[in-house]
Order: sequence, then C-alpha cells, then structure tokens
Amino acid sequence: MSKNRDAKPLLAALRGERQQPPPLWLMRQAGRYLPEYRALRARAGSFLDLCYDPALAAEASLQPLRRFALDGVILFSDILVVADALGQKVWFQEGEGPRLEPIAEGDALPVFDEERQRRHLAPVYEAMERVAEAAPAGAAVLGFAGAPWTLATYMVGGGRGRDFTAVKSWAYREPESFARLIETVREAVAAHLIAQLDAGADLVQVFDSWAGALPEAELDRWCIEPARRLVSDVKAARPGAPVILYPRGAGVLCERFARETGADAISVDSTVPPVWAAAHLQPHCAVQGNLDPVALLAGGDALERAVRTILETLVHGPFVFNLGEGVLPGTPPENVATLCDLVRRRGGRDDG
Repeated sequence: MSKNRDAKPLLAALRGERQQPPPLWLMRQAGRYLPEYRALRARAGSFLDLCYDPALAAEASLQPLRRFALDGVILFSDILVVADALGQKVWFQEGEGPRLEPIAEGDALPVFDEERQRRHLAPVYEAMERVAEAAPAGAAVLGFAGAPWTLATYMVGGGRGRDFTAVKSWAYREPESFARLIETVREAVAAHLIAQLDAGADLVQVFDSWAGALPEAELDRWCIEPARRLVSDVKAARPGAPVILYPRGAGVLCERFARETGADAISVDSTVPPVWAAAHLQPHCAVQGNLDPVALLAGGDALERAVRTILETLVHGPFVFNLGEGVLPGTPPENVATLCDLVRRRGGRDDG
C-alpha cells in the first residue's frame, strides 16, 4: 500500500466524503497522446514487452503525473495479462489491437493456478511496487483488471472487433460450461487485484468494458453476480481496499451494480446523464466520470461547457472526475492541462 493514504482526496471520495474540488484522474491517462510515451513505446518493442518491463511500465505510469495535477496514478498494464497468465496466446497486432487464439465451445477450459499466475505476472507487481514508491504523496495508486465477462469476450472472440456472437452463443447454449469459464477467470482476476494491492496499490478498478452487450437477465448472471463476488473476494482478503466498477454501456442498470455489488464507486460512461447518476447512484456509492473524451480532444468552449455541466450536477456528493472512456490518442496534452485547471477552479477551489 502506498504512502500517506489519509492525505489522498481520491480515497476520501471513495469513503463517501465530498471533496472540493473533486479528485481527478483519467482512464488511459498514460498513452499515445503524450510524446514521451511514444518515445518510451518505441524503446520497448512490443506492447506486451512494455507491460512486462517493470522499469518502463512504471515510467509510463508516472509520466502523466509529471505534467498534470492528477489525484490518481494507474499502473500501466493491460487487462489481457490475465488471459496471458492463464496460458492463452496473446499478442498485439500493430495498428489493430489485441489478438488471442480463441477458446471455442467444447475446448478444454483454462485452469487457474495462483502460484503460476503470480510468477508469470511478477514483472507487473514489481512495476506496481516502483509506482507506489515514486508516486506523489497526494496521488492514490490504482491497480486494475478486466471483469470476467469482458475478459471472456476477448478469450472467446479472439479480440477481433465488437462481434459478440461467439461468446453470447456459448453463454446461451451451454451456460454450465460457460459458467465454469467465468468462474476460472473470476478467480484469476481476484488474485491479480489482491496481488496489486499487496504490491502497493491503494485501490483497484474493474473494467467491464463490454457489459453493454448483454440484456438484463444475462447481465445479471455474467456481470453483476461475478462483480459482487469479485468485490467480496477483494474486501475479504484486504479489508478497506476500495473497488471501483466500470460497467460500460450498462445504462440504467448501473444502479444495480451500485446497489448489489458492494463497490465503493461506479464509473459511468459518457452516455449516462449526470442528473440520473446523481439521483440513482450517489445515494449508494461514489460516482466516477463521465466527460466525453471527444470533448477533451476538441477543447475550447465545448470542453468548458461539458466540465461545468458535470461539476454542477455531481460535485454535491461523493464524486471522482474522470472520462466516460479513455483519453483518445490525438488529444492535445494542453487540453488535459486545461481540464485539470477547470476542475480545480470550478470544482470548489482555486489552487493558484
């Protein structure tokens, strides 16, 4: 666990305390929009090589904190390191994104071995240790993982596009065997989150990036219930460790995640109206979000209007300012600096 936890606004917000200004960090705050990241990426070789090089991954994690007034530093890694640790072949096709050798209905399912996973992901945990040691005193350190459903969509679909036919067909036709896959992944994800907390993370975020692909009954079985068990696993192993859930695309069903999972915050995408989030989510937990990343890319009046709307609506309860999705690669870094200034000034305090 990183240092000076009591002085970190992000952790206070997740305890249900209203912060003025609200804490701010950004999904994909380390990435291609920063020239220093692009230089680092060129040194690393492949994307996975960067994820598995502790020194380079820590450097990528910390780069945004040197530029911007952020309250959180998230480990540079990828959700697919868990699939890699489970023995599935994972690689990143330049310019196209992740690829996996898909698991098909009827194939032998991966087997979770905690000791094997810990050895395989040791470089990730070393990177976390480095980040926790070097992070600014007021910045909370975040670990993360993909949710079981989202990881399963990659593992079954091979990472190609947003066609969920194969994974949903398996879930509908053979729910018992699909449940075994989800349970294996859940065990692996829980162990990965706990290991990151042990390596220095203050909190963890679970990305259910493809939650919006499911109707409510299936969402309940494959997203909400696994999330509840995942939060329970983490909190049983490391009491007091905050957990943020990000069920992208879940819409009004985000309220069920807030009510039923025990999460400390729900991170909402840009389609969720802030007024609705304030009324339906903040009574149960903190809200994180939800600036449209295109507004950040565009900057100017559009950015200022969007920030003002979110702050006026959500700042009255426990709230963490973030994006609805990750920073887009073409975003000018000066727009991120402007965002930080807007949140500090309009969120309740002028830092000077």
